[in-house]
Amino acid sequence: MMAAIRAAQLHQDVTLIEKNSSLGKKLLLSGKGRCNLTNACDLDAFLKRFSHHGEFLRDAFKKFFNQDLIDFFESRGLKLKTERQLRVFPVTDRSGSVLEALKKELEKNKVKIILKAQAKSISVQGGAVKEVIILDAGPIPADKVILATGGISYAFTGSTGEGLGIARELGHHATALRPGLVPLKTKQKFVKDLEGLTLENIRLKFTHGKKVIVSEIGELVFTGFGISGPLVLTLSGKVVDSLSEGMPVFVEIDLKPALAKEQLNARFLREFQANSKKTIKNVLKNLLPQRLVDCFIELAKIDPDKQASQISKEEREKLVMLLKGLRLDIAVALPIEEAMVTRGGVTLKEIDPRNMESRIIKGLYFCGEMIDIDADTGGFNLQAAFSTGYLAGESAAMKKDEKNISCF
Repeated sequence: MMAAIRAAQLHQDVTLIEKNSSLGKKLLLSGKGRCNLTNACDLDAFLKRFSHHGEFLRDAFKKFFNQDLIDFFESRGLKLKTERQLRVFPVTDRSGSVLEALKKELEKNKVKIILKAQAKSISVQGGAVKEVIILDAGPIPADKVILATGGISYAFTGSTGEGLGIARELGHHATALRPGLVPLKTKQKFVKDLEGLTLENIRLKFTHGKKVIVSEIGELVFTGFGISGPLVLTLSGKVVDSLSEGMPVFVEIDLKPALAKEQLNARFLREFQANSKKTIKNVLKNLLPQRLVDCFIELAKIDPDKQASQISKEEREKLVMLLKGLRLDIAVALPIEEAMVTRGGVTLKEIDPRNMESRIIKGLYFCGEMIDIDADTGGFNLQAAFSTGYLAGESAAMKKDEKNISCF
């Protein structure tokens, strides 16, 4: 949509080809329906949030970055707000508000929209695009084509990889597609009892072989099958890569990252002395979320009715170890269809970062999730989509002696 809008603003005849019966189906899901459309951090910090190849986006971000995107929507009547971790949302807290603003701009710039139309292939003549072939409908002439079909995550929204197939048919290569920002399944079954529990201000340490990945301090959410939440999603790509190598992976949850083991041990001693007649189960409620208490007692193999004054040094040390490193063995990640983003895509060396044009086919442009870039949660992936779309639309429109642009 952004590519079509920008090309049309520059007085081109633009056709937007959409496979679904309506626009923005995947956009409506973003940010849990609230649409975290960008992040307000500076450019260098922004680029560091991409798992690899973030520098490829520097030209696109110089052309159209977070403040440009904010200005784009606010100048069209959609007010935005910045929340913790500099995440930017519409004040309405509705993804639909973002979509409506985009649709109005498409209409204003007279973009022709064809719904329920699936692109089958792109015809090329003399090394340049000529037309787009629509399944069961025939060709649409196009001097330039912008491929913006996304990856293969959330396939029910229509992201099923056709665009990547078309790119391959035209001689492009794509790196292996893997899930990104994806929840993880654990081997331990007790997580089912913790489903829905959120742990705040914790740290994760993933270990696979000799390699260790340590998270920032943040949040984790237990699911019925394992773990999710911002910290897990951010590091899940690296975990997926390790699992694909056949390497066992486990994670240790530090529930008290600000305290050393010695400090926690002293805290336990004080609690046990102050509450010597209480059961260990009741004392632990002062230190842990209630739903974790039974889990800890079972893992430490302590009688829940044992009085605090009767807890041995060894039992106390077990509790300290659990607080600083509750271990979970990772079984698998959820499949890519259930991931928030697709990692992998059209190889970057085959795309000119200055204009998003193919280095193989003249007049063919790429943008969004179908290229080999991905980032953390927090608005980074959507900004990349908007920015590469804007640059692709502008670049296609500025090409001399050509008038018809198709985006899909």
